Amino acid sequence: MMKLFKREFRALCCDPWQIALATYVPIFTLLFLWWIFSSAIPQNLPVAVVDYDNSQLSRQLIRYLNASPSIKVISFANTSDAQQAMKLGNVFALVTFPYKLKVDLIRKNQPTIDIRYNAQFLLVGKLLSSKISESLADKLHALSKIKQLLLGATIHQANININPIKHQLTALFNSNNNYIAFLSPPILIAFLQLVAGLSFINSINYEFKNNTTQTWYSLGVWKVLFVKITFYTAIMLLHGSFIYSLIYQVIGISNNGSIFTLLVALAIMLLAVWLIVLCLFFVLLNGTIVTSIFSAILAPAFAFMGITFPTQDMPKLIQYYRSIMPSSHYIDIHIKVVNYGINFVDMVLDLSSYAGFLVLVPIIVMLINKYFSSLKKQMACSEIIEAKI
Repeated sequence: MMKLFKREFRALCCDPWQIALATYVPIFTLLFLWWIFSSAIPQNLPVAVVDYDNSQLSRQLIRYLNASPSIKVISFANTSDAQQAMKLGNVFALVTFPYKLKVDLIRKNQPTIDIRYNAQFLLVGKLLSSKISESLADKLHALSKIKQLLLGATIHQANININPIKHQLTALFNSNNNYIAFLSPPILIAFLQLVAGLSFINSINYEFKNNTTQTWYSLGVWKVLFVKITFYTAIMLLHGSFIYSLIYQVIGISNNGSIFTLLVALAIMLLAVWLIVLCLFFVLLNGTIVTSIFSAILAPAFAFMGITFPTQDMPKLIQYYRSIMPSSHYIDIHIKVVNYGINFVDMVLDLSSYAGFLVLVPIIVMLINKYFSSLKKQMACSEIIEAKI
């Protein structure tokens, strides 16, 4: 068996592209993706403000907005210019203070402060909507309280009138809205899944290009495949360990579970990836086409993980498409381990979601037997021709 591992290692060293896929490309890309989200919380997001009131109150509200670390106020003279800036992507939100805002408040009218945000930027829009509402509410509540006190209300009555029902939102996980904790794990796992599949495709395709599949008979077909699977699983688990160490130990993101449990779940995900690759390869027998199809299927994996959009609200057809992505099954387990702290035994029950991939096993066995039976006949025919010559 050690001889087969040495054979696989030599094949890896002989292919510069395979070395890149298995070593430095994942590391550099993972570090680059981490660097993108290194600020953790978005800051100084441009927000257009149109102040038609131009009163002391409206200027105070603008200062409250500007005081938020997430908001950078950009003033516009009119709404049309601000809306045009939003369409061009120069600002992500628009706040309009109406004419006579202060006067209407004093006269007990209900002026409307118009708040709009670009919903195309899902996470940014959600963040700005929350921060803008919080910033304005603090000042307006204080103003309303002072007004009621001047009218003779007690402090207790004023507080009740402002907030008849108090509510408190406490984020159980990722309380600081840290984008590294929120986005990095699914993005990195989706990328690792793609790199793992491409490296495994390249490994098998190397054998086909160099006609070394004929040697599998003497070495043992299933032994060769077992070594390939073990060899690349180990390499990708090393990259997975690097990801977990970077996020949960170096950066210090909260992890209520065990990294060992995450690695076991990652190993099962990789096995599902290998099954998909083997099935595609021995159906098509063309590395270029397999690479194209595999990439087309699994490249958009992040969008189907349910991190930025709930999976239950996706169309049924898309949910079925999601189920053929190993990373989608993995991320469900990852969230349970990291957030809820489930142990290894509880995680084993969740691994049953991978059961559908077992359907590929008999198909792969049949395809491999068929391919090598055909290869054996070709070899026999070529030997007969050589003997006649």
